[in-house]
Amino acid sequence: MGSKGWARWLCGYAGIAVLTGCGGSGAGDGTPGMPPPVVSVEEVRASAVPNLVELPGRVEAVRSAQVRARSDGIVEQQLYVEGTDVAAGTPLFQIDRRDLQARLQQARAALASARAARGQTAGLRARLSTLVQRKAVSVQEYESAQASFQQADAALMEAQAAVDRAQLQLDFATVRAPIAGRVGRALVSEGALVSAASATLMTQVDQLDPVYVTFQPSHASFAALEQGMADGRIDLGDGKHVGVTLVLDDGAHHPVTGVVDFTEKAVDPSTGSRTLRARFDNADRRLLPGQFVRGILAVGVVRDGVSLPERAVAIGEDEATVMTINADGVAVRQPVTLAGQAEGRWVVQSGLKPGERVVVDGWHKIQPGQHVQAQPVKAAKPGS
Repeated sequence: MGSKGWARWLCGYAGIAVLTGCGGSGAGDGTPGMPPPVVSVEEVRASAVPNLVELPGRVEAVRSAQVRARSDGIVEQQLYVEGTDVAAGTPLFQIDRRDLQARLQQARAALASARAARGQTAGLRARLSTLVQRKAVSVQEYESAQASFQQADAALMEAQAAVDRAQLQLDFATVRAPIAGRVGRALVSEGALVSAASATLMTQVDQLDPVYVTFQPSHASFAALEQGMADGRIDLGDGKHVGVTLVLDDGAHHPVTGVVDFTEKAVDPSTGSRTLRARFDNADRRLLPGQFVRGILAVGVVRDGVSLPERAVAIGEDEATVMTINADGVAVRQPVTLAGQAEGRWVVQSGLKPGERVVVDGWHKIQPGQHVQAQPVKAAKPGS
């Protein structure tokens, strides 16, 4: 190849290099020729949002009664099926009645004897009352007859009380449910000796509809809520009802909404917390005493709160995050603290401020530090 041929070849190679160097490159992802990805964003705005407070809680029976022996004897029969619902007064156990029946007959015999003795002294007093007026007997004899009558009258009342007590003990031989509810497993079996003196525990009855859920928020959180109401950030509205939604162990929301019906005014000195209680209807018996749940309390509204569409938030094992777009069009991952869900949106407790742009759609296809092309999110169609 001549010198002119070499020159033409070098010029052609240089032209290719220049064209390659001038080609477009990706703006942010480092891929030549690729435009930045398009994402939909929503600008954070302050607005009135529900003031949601999430707390751990425990389910308690509205009423719980321990069934204990009130008569001495041997258990003859268990009369109920464990784990079933019973009405108040339903027989649960039968204690051997024979000894108690014998005591009742003995008490009735003593009553009859006391009644006869009283009748005798009453007749003597009546006769002496007439004679003492005629001065046929001394006043001392009459007063003695009067005292005997009073003693006999007292003995009669004592004998009647003994009969009533014996009858009561006999009635207690049939152990009944003190309240309506679900009866637990039997803690004694047939042939067991039970005692009224030691109040032998035989079973327990729990009323499961409705139920209570108790929470133990810190006194500091109560103080923060009161301060928010005082400075006007939190509006309780009518202030009469605070609704509570429960999150169960499997993450599902309990379909029944409860209402706070009691707040303890004193602070527990050992934990620094206060007791708050909500009442829930429990017709399906899904909530059971001792069960741990999480409650979301709707305590009024925050006047200048922040909320985001549910799909804009990535929920991880340790934290929740959103992707924001800064002034340079670069994606930034940002952790947020969530307070709960309301009307298809997450209520954000902290981590965002008004004016920031949050990626709603497309955050899963971008990485932090990547340049993106942001466009406003499309408004949801009515009924969608």
